[in-house]
Parts: sequence; C-alpha cells; structure tokens
Amino acid sequence: MKPANTESGIPVLHSAKEGCKPKKFTPDEVLVPNPSFKENQGMKRKRKALPLKVEGRIEKVKEEKEDKDMQPGSLSIYELERLENIRQNQVFLSSIKLLEAKQDLKPEKTQRGLKRQNNKVAWTEILPPRTKSLRIQKKEAERLPLPPEPHRIYYEVERIECARKPEGPISMEPINMEEDSSLPPELLKLWTEDLIKEEKEELGLGEYRSTLKSMELSEIGGVAKVVKSRIFSVAFHPCSSRLLMAAGDKLGGVGLWNLDSDMGDEGVLLFEPHVRPVACMAFSRSHPTDLLTLSYDGTLRSTDVEKAVFDEVYRIKDGLRTFDFLSHDCSTLVTGDWYGDVAIVDRRTPGTSHESLHSLDTKTVRCVHVHPVQKQYIMVAENSIVSIYDARCLKALSREPVSQLYGHSKSISSAYFSPGTGNRVVTTCLDNNIRIYDTSELTSGAPLLTSIQQNLYTGRWLSKLQAMWDPKRDDCFVVGSMQRPRRVQVFHESGQLQHSFQDPEMTTVLSVTAFHPTRNALLGGNASGRLYVFTD
Repeated sequence: MKPANTESGIPVLHSAKEGCKPKKFTPDEVLVPNPSFKENQGMKRKRKALPLKVEGRIEKVKEEKEDKDMQPGSLSIYELERLENIRQNQVFLSSIKLLEAKQDLKPEKTQRGLKRQNNKVAWTEILPPRTKSLRIQKKEAERLPLPPEPHRIYYEVERIECARKPEGPISMEPINMEEDSSLPPELLKLWTEDLIKEEKEELGLGEYRSTLKSMELSEIGGVAKVVKSRIFSVAFHPCSSRLLMAAGDKLGGVGLWNLDSDMGDEGVLLFEPHVRPVACMAFSRSHPTDLLTLSYDGTLRSTDVEKAVFDEVYRIKDGLRTFDFLSHDCSTLVTGDWYGDVAIVDRRTPGTSHESLHSLDTKTVRCVHVHPVQKQYIMVAENSIVSIYDARCLKALSREPVSQLYGHSKSISSAYFSPGTGNRVVTTCLDNNIRIYDTSELTSGAPLLTSIQQNLYTGRWLSKLQAMWDPKRDDCFVVGSMQRPRRVQVFHESGQLQHSFQDPEMTTVLSVTAFHPTRNALLGGNASGRLYVFTD
C-alpha cells in the first residue's frame, strides 16, 4: 500500500486490491516506521501509533519522576525498601543475640615473650653516577697483572675471622631490657634453688600413657616468643618449683623463659653470648646453676648468674657442633666439630684449650653422647654409622671402636643412650627411620631392635628432627612430626605410639623437643623462636 497526498493534506492509503476504500488518517495519528524495515523488500509495514496526547502525558510523568529522584536528600522507593529490610534484619539478629555470640567466639590474640620491633626506615638510596669505560673515553686500557691464586689456609683465616665475640667473659645483659639494668632477683633465686631429689617409682606403661594424656597446652601463657630466630636447642632447668626454660637460636641468642613470672618481656630475658647458631645446650647435673651453650662460632660458654657473665670454657677457630659431660661431676666435657675431631676439655685447668684432640676417620661429627653409667664410653654419630669408642683408648694409633650401629643409609642427625642404664640407643637418620638398638652388651655390632618409619625431611628452613629420651624413663622417647595437623609424638622402644600432643594453637612444626627431668612437662621449639609447653 502506498500513501497518496490529497488536496486536504491528509494522507490516503490506497489498497493494492480493487474494491478497497482508502483509509483516511486524522491529524492525531501518524505513521510510525517499522524498525525491522528492510530496504531490499521495497515495502513498509503499518504499526498503530499512540496518539500524541497519550505520549505527551507519559513523557510528563517520566520527567516529574526524574525531577523527584534528583532532589537532594530524597530516596527512591527501592532505596527506602532496602533500608527497611536492613533495619528489620538488624532487629532480628539483635533479638537472637547473634552478634554477641560472634564476639565471644573470637579468640583473644595474646603473644607472650619478645615484642615485635618495627625498625623499618623509609629511605632512598642515591647511586653514584655511572663511570664511563675507557673505550668510550677513547683511552687505552691499563695492563694489570693477574692476581695470585688464593691459598687454602688464607681462605680459612678470612672465613674464620668474621664477626666474633671477644675472648673471655661477656657481661650478662638482657638486650630486651633497658641498658645497665641488672638481672631480676627472682631469676637469681630460682637459678640457685636447692634441688630436692625425690625417688619416685617408675610408672607402668598404662599409667605413663594416662599421664601424657593429662598434659595440655595452657590456654593462657603456654606459648611465648623467647628468641628472635629459628630455635636450634632447648633445655629445662632441673628445678621443680617452677618451670624455667632455655632456648638457643640461629643468630646466637639465648633466651630464658620463666613460665610464672613477669620479668623482662612477660617472663622472657634474651641474651646474645654467640654470633652463630647455638647448636647444643645443657644444664649441669651436679651444678644446676651452670648452663653451658655451644655455638657454630667455635665457643663453648658457661652461664654464671651470680657473677652475671657468660664465661668462656672452650674456644677453637670455628665449627663446634655438639658436646656432652664426660664425668659425673660435669667438670670434664667431650666436644665434636664439623671436621671430624673429638676434643676432651677439662674445666678445672686454666685456659680455654682442650686436653686432647682426636681426629676420627669421618668427615664430620654430628652428635656425641656419653654412656650414663660407664662414662668411659663415648658414642659418636658420624656420616652414616654410629660408633662407640673407649675414651681411654683414643690416644692409641688404631682407635678402633668398641661397638658400631649399622643399618643407616643416609646422614645421621642424632644418637643418644637411654638415660637410666644406657642399654638402649635411639638414632634419627635422614633415610626417614628412627632406630632403637640394644647396647646392654657392647659387642662389635649392636643388634637392631626396632625401626620406625617417620617423615624426617625438614628442608633447609627447619631444624632437624631428633628423637630424645624421656629422662624419667628408659623405654620412651619424644620426637617432632611433619604430619598435619601438627603434633609431637611419644613412642615406646617397641615402636608403639604412646601419645600425640596436638592443639589448635600448634600450627607449626616443633622440631626441637625435650622432657623435664623430674616434672610432667614437655617443651617444643619452632622455626620462629617460639616455645610451647605442655603441662599437667
């Protein structure tokens, strides 16, 4: 159909069919083009349009609504309904006291021990101007002679003479307290406390398991940051009235933590007697006031709280790894270093040198331990074998071991006699096995009793896991674990698991562990310098 103009100006639509009358449009009606019009079809479709009066009223309503929404402070109907829904939800949550319950469930984040220090200073490094090469400056290169080849001894001297503490005694000043501050009297009183040795009957295995199950991590004060860096060694003070613990870290720091005290930083005092990792520490069994610490920096120091100094006992160039007491009165020591040497040190003689030095047929000494009854026997953990030597025969040319413990395929982390009789030896090896040997008779090859498979691969950022005997028993030992959730496990010599210490607060691996010599208490240290204490 095609519209045709008439004389009156009103469009008339002619039908293509004959007999159809043309339709006349009024001025209030218009033709609206079809949006789906296709030019190639050459035709138009008719769509009924709204009258102009109706469209005008709709536009007016829209403009009034937009003006109303644009007024300052006014809200739309949707916004009003949304605010009302929020208000009703808040009333409902308040009626069931859900918000109060949420606040009660949030644990209080309390950290005992050393406080975090923020020593970061914003600064910009101004680099010097880059010098132009001789080629760019169009100058001839200078002819310089080649440097001499470095000598091996010269290299060792340069490596050894890095930062070290001065020789002799070092003042015992806590670095987490004000300068020139003396040691708390409470520490001196606890340190010199007389030990009361009570003979207790050894518990049966069932009673011992019940005791372990009763030991828990205290909700308040069971965890404290004692040192700045990764913990390498821990020890319990033998006093029984309170729990006093010591820890040595990677940076040479030694931290003391009194569990029920506010001295220092909530019971923590931090000292720096060494500059390299404190690999081994122990309290003297005959003089509990004496804490000995050994470090990779080549020094072995004794803590004298009465004089407030770290006295120097033994000193070499570097590389000390482990030590143990060779006599019952703890006056004689045996040490081992990274170069395969074993030294006998007598504290009663003046000076800081050894009485005798013995080079073993091994590249390194990872652990030394003395038989608890027959003190002449020294056990040495070498690369992949454990040897037991007679200290009286070390000066001989042969130096043949009295007994050897075979079966290890990789490096050995530790080897310890059982604390009471020495009839058992527990070894920790990087082949993921903990082995228990029978050493009741020191034959050429000690028989293997039990082997426990355990994931002992810690990587380079964690201290090596070591199985440590419970000083109160001769048949149970404790070791950290890489399993999740994190735990500390206690095993019987038969390989049977006695108990696993777990807690929601224990989220890291406790690589270094130790039992208290008299009380029911377990200590564990992690890679961030924190100590965890489980007590009954």
